Amino acid sequence: MIRSLFAALAALALASCSSRPAEDIDMIARDYLLLQLTIGEKEEGYIDAYYGPPEIQAQAREEAAANDLPRLAERAAAMRERVAAAAAEAGSIEAKRSAFLDAQLVAAETRLRMMQGENLPFADEAEGLFGVRPETPPLASFDPLIERIDATVPGEGPLWQRIDAFNSRFDIPADRLQAVMDTAIAECRRRTLAHFALPEGERFDLALVTDKPWGGYNYYQGGYHSKIEINTDLPVRLDRAIDLGCHEGYPGHHVASALIEQELVEKRGWLEYSALPLYSPQALLFEGSANYGVELAFPGDEQLTFDRDVLAAIAGLPTADLDRYLELGKLMSQLRGAGYTIAAQFLAGQIDEHEAKALIQRYQLSSPERAAQSLEFTKTYRSYIINYGLGLDMVRAHVEAAGDMPARWARMREILSTPTLPGDL
Repeated sequence: MIRSLFAALAALALASCSSRPAEDIDMIARDYLLLQLTIGEKEEGYIDAYYGPPEIQAQAREEAAANDLPRLAERAAAMRERVAAAAAEAGSIEAKRSAFLDAQLVAAETRLRMMQGENLPFADEAEGLFGVRPETPPLASFDPLIERIDATVPGEGPLWQRIDAFNSRFDIPADRLQAVMDTAIAECRRRTLAHFALPEGERFDLALVTDKPWGGYNYYQGGYHSKIEINTDLPVRLDRAIDLGCHEGYPGHHVASALIEQELVEKRGWLEYSALPLYSPQALLFEGSANYGVELAFPGDEQLTFDRDVLAAIAGLPTADLDRYLELGKLMSQLRGAGYTIAAQFLAGQIDEHEAKALIQRYQLSSPERAAQSLEFTKTYRSYIINYGLGLDMVRAHVEAAGDMPARWARMREILSTPTLPGDL
């Protein structure tokens, strides 16, 4: 289907353009796709997923050798002018398409500046890449919340140590992790399918991996197929089974990618959506909706019930204090903003690795091992960390404003399958 769409676009390029008031947006989209793939040849990991025409990927490899980074930046700026000239009437679906292309190109320009050695302030970098400007609150503003958490975990020693000792009771044994994850993802899928249909034949492969800076990752393959990887460098805890199942699978990344392929690439022929640049406003929506997907699929105490009645037995874990464990996790999630501040200070060179790890232990209540993994993520992905918390907050507010649960699921599907930008939320 993708190849036939490309052939159709090529035929359009040969037709006379004299009758059109502006350049055909499909041709701009094709050039946009080529540009993004060419940048991806310059930076490993820049393109998170691609399932479009292989001939465009091959052309990108050739162009990467002939275009240095300043030239690619010039092409991105020129393409933004082309998009502006071809923009459709405000409010139309084509106008949303043009706005999406422009926002993605702003992110590409920002990333190209970074690739050329420019070190942007944390908030400027995040705004340029993801289309939102995060706050970096003073760390002291989180002290009252930490005092509240401290009171819930009595005992001797540092708070992070007490929390780690308590939480480790819910570490899933390595030999049971596969079964727990299989069951969790199946339940996430069942709940998602209860609210909307997915493309026929959608599927995923699950792999347990090591030596990664993240906890889980979805590599979308195209054809409604994902490869989901779970990092086992550190023990995976019981609540993470549902978190990862929803986030990486249903109704998270796998569902979002499958719906985009079905609704925008296949049905509309919008080739630009066949590539997912990692550093783009799309990423904020992907991560925010994936995190909110946990709350949507398991509202109220339903995750507690499923963890207690199903997953704990498979994992061979106790159920006593499970409610307290999940409540503690919710309190600790309110410390996400401290992570932005620590990352901003570290990336600006205001603190070194030792100081950053110490602050992560104090303000995100992590063990030394988990603090090291968290810092490694920041070193690798920089301001990308805002997408998990700020993205979650934005998606949650937008979805829950729809009303009851059926309306929320409908709005969630709309976010995942239509041209949407952070500003639309």
